[in-house]
Amino acid sequence: MSTSTRIAAVQMRSGLTPAANLDALDAFVAQAVAQGAQYVLSPEVTVAFAENSEGLARVAGPAEENGDIARAAEIADAHNVYLHVGSLAVALPDGRFANRSMLFGPDGSVVASYDKIHLFDATLPGLREYRESATYKGGEEAVVTPLPGFRLGMAICYDVRFPALFNALANGGAEVISVPAAFTVPTGEAHWEVLLRARAIETGSYVIAAAQGGRHENGRATYGHSMIIDPWGKILAQIDGDAPGVIVADIDLERVADARGRVPALANARPFSLSVNQSARKVPV
Repeated sequence: MSTSTRIAAVQMRSGLTPAANLDALDAFVAQAVAQGAQYVLSPEVTVAFAENSEGLARVAGPAEENGDIARAAEIADAHNVYLHVGSLAVALPDGRFANRSMLFGPDGSVVASYDKIHLFDATLPGLREYRESATYKGGEEAVVTPLPGFRLGMAICYDVRFPALFNALANGGAEVISVPAAFTVPTGEAHWEVLLRARAIETGSYVIAAAQGGRHENGRATYGHSMIIDPWGKILAQIDGDAPGVIVADIDLERVADARGRVPALANARPFSLSVNQSARKVPV
C-alpha cells in the first residue's frame, strides 16, 4: 500500500482586498490540483494583509457568518481538495483579532483550526517596532489533526522559533507540520531556511512552509522562499525568490519512520531539572 501523498505550498503577495486575494488563491489552488496535490497550504494573512487594528477592522469579521471563510470553503469544495488557509484575521469580542489557520475538507467543511500562539513583539534594527500583541490575541492550544495519508500539526510564522511547540506537535502524532508565514526580509534572509530545516530535523517531520513574498499594498516587504522539507532536512521543493507561485512535493510516511528511527530524539528525550548558580561564592575544590 502506498504511503505517498502529494502536497502543495502557495506563495502569495496578498493585498488589502479580501475578494482579490481569494480570487488569486482560487487560481493557485487550481494550479496545485492540476499537478496532483491533495493538500494545499497558503501563507499567513492570505485573505488580507492589513497593517494595524484599524486596517483589520475594515476587512475582518467574526468567525460566524464570515463571507471570506465561506469563500475559502467554496474554493476547497470546487477543487475537491484539502485547502489549508495559512491564516486570516478573525474579529474577537474584546476588539482584538485571532490570527487563525483554517483547514477545509474537500466538501468545504472546516476540519480544524489553530490560533497562532506566539506573537511577534520586537524592534528590528533599522525598522519600526512590531507589536502583534497590540492587535492579536495569542492562542493557547496546539493542534494536530488527521488527514488522509498523514497527521498534520499546525504552526504559524513566528511559532517556528519555538522548538517546544514543534516537539509537542510531533509527540502528538504530527508527521507533517505547516508553517504559513509572512517573514520580514531581514529575518528571512538570516533565519528562514535554517529554522525550517532545524524544525524538520529535530522532529523527524516534513515541514511545509507557504510564504508571503514581495512588496505589499500596506508597504511591507516579505521574504518569500516557500519550501517543502523532508524529515532529514532535505529541501524537496522551493521558490527561489519572492514571486507568487506554487510548489509541490510527494511525501512518504516511511521517510518519517526512517528519520525517527535513525535519530530517535523524540523517544530519547528525558525530563530534567535546572540548577542556576546565582551566587558569587567560590566552590571548594
